[in-house]
Amino acid sequence: MSASPGSVTSKASRGTVITVAVAAAVVLADQLTKTWAVNALDDGHDVDLFWTLRFHLTFNGGMAFSQGRGLGPVIGVVAIVIVAVLLISLRRAGSTVAAVAVGLVVGGAAGNILDRLFRSGDGFLKGEVVDFIDPQWWPVFNVADAAVVIGGILLLISTALAADAGRR
Repeated sequence: MSASPGSVTSKASRGTVITVAVAAAVVLADQLTKTWAVNALDDGHDVDLFWTLRFHLTFNGGMAFSQGRGLGPVIGVVAIVIVAVLLISLRRAGSTVAAVAVGLVVGGAAGNILDRLFRSGDGFLKGEVVDFIDPQWWPVFNVADAAVVIGGILLLISTALAADAGRR
């Protein structure tokens, strides 16, 4: 049985609302925590939480794991393109999990793009991303980075589940 056009439209609208709400929540949480980190940790001290986890302020002008230093503008443009592609793909987001996943990736990418645009840069997308969550056995990261990784994993899972359901 096929879905009526109205139900497809309402499902797509619901997915869009979920994605935009998740993305907005990620950007808000990311920017608030980065603002806290810059203000609270700018004197060079660390905050030990438990085991090896600590808050340790760093600035990243490259990409993941501090690779590609100086490529901030290129990374920023690629991130903007990825966000645009994901937003365009919202129409095809078939599940709530996929909508949440896209929202996490879009929100995380947008949070880091905002840093590249507005944090201590000399020119277009030359700002540095604020990182402060430091497990000490993994590179230092931020809320946006965590959202991108979790969203990417959820996107893979939702795609695999959709493909499995399509074969039945």
